[in-house]
Amino acid sequence: MTTHDPPTVKHNSAINRFELEQDGLMCKLVYRIRGKKMIFIHANVPPALEGRGLGSLLVRVALDYARANGLKVVPFCPFVRAYIRKHPEYQDLMR
Repeated sequence: MTTHDPPTVKHNSAINRFELEQDGLMCKLVYRIRGKKMIFIHANVPPALEGRGLGSLLVRVALDYARANGLKVVPFCPFVRAYIRKHPEYQDLMR
């Protein structure tokens, strides 16, 4: 029996993305900062990892980062836009 640690999201600010590695595969959420706006461009979860909530985890961590840093969000990424729509606690971050 093995125990899996929960995935850890890393903020790789050098290349403007949040990322997590699971089963040797990389999930990522790419963004840009423009003034006081955090623009979410693209989320990617490899097909082998879909359905595990990893994309939602990435988005939640990124939105919490935006809030903690006083940034408004611009969700160009459809996945981020859908996440915010389903989670009213983040709707105040919309620009």
